[in-house]
Amino acid sequence: MRTEGALGLEAHGLTVRLGGRAVVDRVDLAFAPGAVTAVLGPNGAGKSTLLSCLAGLRRPQAGEARLGGRSLAVVPGKERAHLLGYLPQSPEIAWSVDVRTFAGLGRTVRVGAFGPSDVDRAAVARALAVTQLTDLADRDVTTLSGGERARAHIARVLAGEPRWMIADEPLTGLDPSHQLDAADLMRGFAQAGGGVVVTLHDLAFAARFADRVVVLAEGRVLADGTPAEALAPDILARAYAIDARWTSGAAGPLLEVVARR
Repeated sequence: MRTEGALGLEAHGLTVRLGGRAVVDRVDLAFAPGAVTAVLGPNGAGKSTLLSCLAGLRRPQAGEARLGGRSLAVVPGKERAHLLGYLPQSPEIAWSVDVRTFAGLGRTVRVGAFGPSDVDRAAVARALAVTQLTDLADRDVTTLSGGERARAHIARVLAGEPRWMIADEPLTGLDPSHQLDAADLMRGFAQAGGGVVVTLHDLAFAARFADRVVVLAEGRVLADGTPAEALAPDILARAYAIDARWTSGAAGPLLEVVARR
């Protein structure tokens, strides 16, 4: 998992309108490599749309996403695919292939005219090892459990050796143990020098897992800071109409949702 020299990822005045409504409204954000940023907000806040713009998959009506100071609109598709690893919400598995082959799909843009090289095979092997799928490499990916499939999707992203991992609700449907596994993988990617931007619904999990939290509401940035700053009770009351409080636990501060307003 080589992520040296990760580039800055930014949103400048990013605006996306759907059905006449601004689902992302003049968003300015700068994401740094080496950290995990969790993007939170109620349903319809614009989280998935923001991530699709940051991944270069959607062109905004105004503003732009930038990678290394360059507008994503002018970054060639192949170069963008090298640098940005995108994990969509509820990804599908379209083919019945073994796990090794499935993870190898992440190398598609890097494979030369003569097929996978030793470098490609080594990258896939590393991705399988990091996601603890080496022993399942020959299994049909469609026979995997939900947690194993989630790890296989992450392995496919890691096999491409991107500098950024952009993941939309990657923990949905996972049991607590597999959520922790997936979180550890993303933290390891960031600690190796990559950048991670991930959308989450679980506020308490984000408080423990993320280095930085961005809260969106109605397409705008409501808060941006450390988990304690961005998940302050007054912010959560405005974003989610809930009462919440921070308490002390054995592992450190804990966020507790008390009631709906």
